[in-house]
Amino acid sequence: MSEWAPRRFYTQAHVVDTDGGFILHLDARPLRTPGKAPLVVPTRGLAEAMAEEWQAQSEKIDPRTMPFTRTANTAIDKVAPQHAEVADMLAEYGDSDLLCYRAESPADLVARQAAGWDPLLDWAEAQLGARLHPVTGLMHRPQPAEAVEVLRARTHALTPFELAAFHDLVALSGSLVLGFAATVPDHSAEAIWALSRLDETFQQELWGEDEEAQAAAEVKLQAFLHAHRFFAHCRTA
Repeated sequence: MSEWAPRRFYTQAHVVDTDGGFILHLDARPLRTPGKAPLVVPTRGLAEAMAEEWQAQSEKIDPRTMPFTRTANTAIDKVAPQHAEVADMLAEYGDSDLLCYRAESPADLVARQAAGWDPLLDWAEAQLGARLHPVTGLMHRPQPAEAVEVLRARTHALTPFELAAFHDLVALSGSLVLGFAATVPDHSAEAIWALSRLDETFQQELWGEDEEAQAAAEVKLQAFLHAHRFFAHCRTA
C-alpha cells in the first residue's frame, strides 16, 4: 500500500512581513507548524528558502523534500519550549569533545589527528575563549571547568532557530568545537565534516570502502550541510 500524501492545494508560496519576522503564505493562508503555532522565522532568507520548497512541490506534498520547513517547525514546536534543556545537552559535548580524544597508534593516525584537530582547539581558545586539552585513549578525562562553562554560555546564547541547526552540527560531528566552527562563515562545512570523519577515513584507507557505511555517511553529510545552510540563513537577512 502506498503512503498517503496531502495534495497540493495552493497556487503560490510567498513571504509576508509580520511581527517578529517573516511568515510563509500559501496563497492567502499563513502557514502554521504541526503544533499549530504561526510559522514565523527570523530572516527573509530563511523564509524564502522555505517558500522555494513549497513552490517546488508537485501534485502531492512530500515533507521529506522540505528540510528548511522541517527544521523551522522543530525550532518552534520542540526547541523553543525546552531551549535550556537542549542547550545543556549540547554543551555536555564540550567535556568529551571528539577533538580531544587521540589515538595512541599508529603513528600516521596520531599525526593526522594532531594536524587536523590541534588548529581547531587553538581556534576555540582564540575565538571562543575556551581551551580544551587533548588526551590519549578513550577514557573520559574532564576538561577545565571554566572552558566548559564558556562553551555552555555560548550554546545557551543561541536562538531557538540557531539551536535547532546547531543540534545537528554538533550531534552529527560529535564535537561542540566543530559545531561552533561550522557556524563561522569563513569555515568550509565540507572541511569541518571531513575533520569529524578523520578516524573513519583513515580506517577506510586501510581496509577499503564499505558501501553500506558510505551510504550512511552520505546521508549524515547531507544533513550536516543542511544544518550549516539553515544556521547561515538565521544570521543573514
